[in-house]
Amino acid sequence: MLKINQLNSGYGGTKILRDLNMEIPQGQVIALMGRNGMGKTTLLKSIMGIISPESGEILFASKEITSMPTDERVRLGIGYVPQGREIFPYLTVEENLLLGLEAKGVTEYRIPEGIYELFPALRRMLSRKGGDLSGGQQQQLAIARVLAAEPKLLVLDEPTEGIQPSIVHEIENIIRFIKEQKTISVLLVEQYVDFALRLADKYYLLEKGSIVSSGRTAEINREIINNHLAV
Repeated sequence: MLKINQLNSGYGGTKILRDLNMEIPQGQVIALMGRNGMGKTTLLKSIMGIISPESGEILFASKEITSMPTDERVRLGIGYVPQGREIFPYLTVEENLLLGLEAKGVTEYRIPEGIYELFPALRRMLSRKGGDLSGGQQQQLAIARVLAAEPKLLVLDEPTEGIQPSIVHEIENIIRFIKEQKTISVLLVEQYVDFALRLADKYYLLEKGSIVSSGRTAEINREIINNHLAV
């Protein structure tokens, strides 16, 4: 679904990612782990076209998208839930969800019923302002907004950060449900290692902008993980 070849990327001439290679197969959950400042969010922004790579190649569904604008990537089927959620606080829950459809460029603005099945609490909050929701409810709204556009690839940046345990459990169940359907690939950036490894088929470990370890989570070496993630 997504393939990255020899990617070099950064900000203002400062290189963050160095010759990075990664593959995300169709219908799988891939965990991207690493300490803060190692380049995880830079990689996600490069995938989304928010920052332009210095060199390398990004392929989505075999289509070269390295220089493609962000909006075109979204319409192709890449959905991004950024760290901090970034919902629109002065718009209602329903308006936030409809903006997910706007990003895809649909002609019929109808929120799929499956969104309310995955996030039943949102149905009861449609007229509430996004800024009035709790942090966990905002995270659910951010994920639901992306899923409303029916992406082929869901990119999640720290979805459990600052979220109460009950909502973390719900988010885990949602990602697990998506995984079971095998129609959406997921790239999961997560500091909560056990959460990530429970869900992921494969992991990549990022340090100083380079992949230092990768493999199937079923065969993971926890000592290597702990050594690279220890503060």
